[in-house]
Amino acid sequence: QVHLVESGGGLVQPGGSLRLSCAASGFTFSSWTMGWFRQAPGKEREFVAAVTWSGVISPYYADSVKGRFTISRDNAKSTVYLQMNSLKPEDTAVYYCAARPRTTSKYDYWGQGTQVTVSS
Repeated sequence: QVHLVESGGGLVQPGGSLRLSCAASGFTFSSWTMGWFRQAPGKEREFVAAVTWSGVISPYYADSVKGRFTISRDNAKSTVYLQMNSLKPEDTAVYYCAARPRTTSKYDYWGQGTQVTVSS
């Protein structure tokens, strides 16, 4: 059975940092692309970042977070991370971890989400 469990959310002031973690189990982690998405109140869920591993780590980002967020993965721990720096109030959302096979575009598995609130 597949499980994706996010942690690390919370309340942070503008300009602050948070690191989200997503622990995965139930599938061959290293063979899958891992992504982070977010959904703010009243808005649709949007892509944040993703990382593929095929011998080398290949990350990619939404323009809105490029240069501020860093996605990484530890295949030995079956965990993906999202380091978020220079946080802005508009980054406030529920952040979701997701997994898809490298060869497809559809994310098959999703975590339950973790709340990130950026406010003074």
